[in-house]
Amino acid sequence: MSHSRSEASHPASSSASPAGSDWPTRAIAPDELPTFHRVLGEAMLFGDITETRSEAYGGIMEFDRSLCAFDGSQMVGASTTHSLEMTLPGGPRPVAGVSAVGVWPSHRRRGVLSAIMRRQLADTRERGENVAALFASEGAIYGRFGYGPASRAYAVTVRTHEVDLRPDIPRDPALRLRLSTPGAAGKELATVHRTAAAQRVGEFQRDERWWKAILADEPERRGGASAYRCAIAEDDAGPLGYVVYRITGQWTDHGTPDGRIDVAELVATAPAAYALLWEYLLTRDLVTTVSAELVAPDDPLLHLVTDPQRIHRQVTNGLWIRLVDVAAALEQRSYAAPVDVVLEVSDASAPWNAGRWRLTADTEAARCTGTDAEPDIRLDVCWLGAAYLGGTTLGTYRTAGLITEETPGAVDRLDTALSRSEQPFCGEIF
Repeated sequence: MSHSRSEASHPASSSASPAGSDWPTRAIAPDELPTFHRVLGEAMLFGDITETRSEAYGGIMEFDRSLCAFDGSQMVGASTTHSLEMTLPGGPRPVAGVSAVGVWPSHRRRGVLSAIMRRQLADTRERGENVAALFASEGAIYGRFGYGPASRAYAVTVRTHEVDLRPDIPRDPALRLRLSTPGAAGKELATVHRTAAAQRVGEFQRDERWWKAILADEPERRGGASAYRCAIAEDDAGPLGYVVYRITGQWTDHGTPDGRIDVAELVATAPAAYALLWEYLLTRDLVTTVSAELVAPDDPLLHLVTDPQRIHRQVTNGLWIRLVDVAAALEQRSYAAPVDVVLEVSDASAPWNAGRWRLTADTEAARCTGTDAEPDIRLDVCWLGAAYLGGTTLGTYRTAGLITEETPGAVDRLDTALSRSEQPFCGEIF
């Protein structure tokens, strides 16, 4: 679970800046949250952040893990880190969830972001977190700080009259559907998500603070749609799936129904529950469009319809991964096949990672140690981050000429060891 530590116990509470930086950085206090949101809102074009939204976000913020840059007394850069328990290959691990990064527009291109990111990286290493993760508003920014694109997601739109469910979709006569609201069904939502998150690489566990922030439902964010509803797929033993959504009732100029459902999240722990929930969404009366902003690239929906091409998909934001400690991160991971490879890693932001590392792993354990042996593969740390969750192959970067394979076949062997049958995915942009 995400958790906090006192400011006194962590160097982020100091106002000292890292060597070579002109911008002092420090953690902020709770009473500075409005200023933090003002900087973030201006940098990210969010506009004014409502009091309700600020309260919800303040509930998940670990103030000792905030890191802001200052020009005198003026806050000119913002960031924070969430202490996440994220499912990685091999099981749940502590992961630094980097979030809310922004620079005041008048101070762009002056090293503010670099000062924040480098300090943040050093602080994360000191806490013993071997992996950091973020969602990138602009991908070009974070590659230079060692992050690599490690997962994909889709924004999905379905015109209900264009799709048919397969006749052989999984069904369970013991399952039933119950309609509710997220507030009334919070326990069921948390139960399902807790189980599902433990099984999906890239997901993190949510505590009550996270659920409050995720389900905050102020009217000004609804865009004319309803408040959140939810449907729960359950049997006598308990819930096996849920969908949180909004509905909009509307009609065409010709007087025909043109309603829509906008899915915030659909999670299930059994195939029949997935099928039941999607069937409910796609067969609602008066609904012509169902959309979902964040769907896994291997979501079962793509296999439940007779013609997947009728599902309109657009690639959207996915997780970016940064190996904070290369050796420790590679050792804590599980592997699908034995591998013995020497990696020469370059890392401009974390010099402790730069050098040659011998990774020896099998399906039971892994060891990664420094070595003077000749490298089999030369690559930047960002490409290791991209491949770390098993959803991206290093072979694609070899083909692009971004990594160098010194020993023929080494990249293929490492890709095989890193591979997983399920795509990584995170259903909440933190």
